[in-house]
Amino acid sequence: VQLQASGGGRVQAGGSLRLTCSASGGSLSNYARAWFRQTPRKDREFVAAINYNKRTAYPTSAKGRFTISRDNAKNTVYLQMNNLEPEDTAIYFCAVPSKPYYYSTYPTDFAFWGQGTQVTVSS
Repeated sequence: VQLQASGGGRVQAGGSLRLTCSASGGSLSNYARAWFRQTPRKDREFVAAINYNKRTAYPTSAKGRFTISRDNAKNTVYLQMNNLEPEDTAIYFCAVPSKPYYYSTYPTDFAFWGQGTQVTVSS
């Protein structure tokens, strides 16, 4: 499985970005998909997840601002980020767990990772 993340960029606080994670190497329709982010000062942090049945999960910091969605026909997952804050500045990674029907929010449970896309939010 190869994952390709895109859509990052630089925005002002209050702005929006939509991240895309495209997958190749096999259908991921039965796999959870997730986004994590990382800064030099923090460990990789959970941002959003969507299960194979489209159940979603978010940390408190993302609830109400971020929305994860998936298009199984395109093997793609999206992360719509609204009302961005400077604290959201990070490299964002998409990820897939090692087995289907497995749902987790811990990065150690994910076997496949995209290359990351930089999101910078200025105040």
